Amino acid sequence: MTEVPYTPKQLANKLNLSTTTLRRYEELGLIPDVPRTASNRRWYTTVHLLASAAIRILIQGYDIPVVHEAMKQVKDGNTNEALWLLNQGQYKMQLEKRRVEEIMPLVRNADFSTFGNVKLKDRMSIGEVADLAGVNTSAIRYWEQEGLIVSERNQENGYRLFTPVELRKIFVISSLRKTVYFIGNIKQLLDDLESRHFTKVERSFQIALQELDSQLHLQFQGIAVFMAYLTAVNPAGDDGETDGERQ
Repeated sequence: MTEVPYTPKQLANKLNLSTTTLRRYEELGLIPDVPRTASNRRWYTTVHLLASAAIRILIQGYDIPVVHEAMKQVKDGNTNEALWLLNQGQYKMQLEKRRVEEIMPLVRNADFSTFGNVKLKDRMSIGEVADLAGVNTSAIRYWEQEGLIVSERNQENGYRLFTPVELRKIFVISSLRKTVYFIGNIKQLLDDLESRHFTKVERSFQIALQELDSQLHLQFQGIAVFMAYLTAVNPAGDDGETDGERQ
């Protein structure tokens, strides 16, 4: 049975996208090559429908660069690489969830002298607090610039030094930065933390965990469509490796 192709407008309407977005997917190499009619008009197949649908859903649960790279890997025949990329994205989110769950009990903890098995020093370098919080030093500098945290200066070399009090703030910011979108709101939460008004802070942590749960569902929804796309691209289930690579 011959497949009925989609015009750009038909496919865009079916996916609730613009034709410009479809062309963008093609230009970025995210979908299979689009054939042309004798009059040089694009026509799309079910494979293009599934590829575009996969992109649209995956970007709701994954970072856009991850989705783009996974789709490019499939187009290049590297199915396993694409799957591992998506798997890595889920692992990173699991680590983020674990971190939020670890930080949440510290909100009410008056004795913040240890974190995990690490005994905290009275003064820590920016590299040390970055490692403990799992963030880049550039993020810490930005948060200081925005007035969310403060540092002291080493009188000998001028390097930044942070106290455990500021480290706790960094933990809170890093845990809530994806769900508390405005600097002013984060400042208010940090004020509540400092004045020991914990209700709003703890509620923000609960919302962060709920957001991670929602993101997990979106990731699996995207993976379901992505797997349908892989089946359409390669019904035989060949993983793109040669016999020599398997030996």
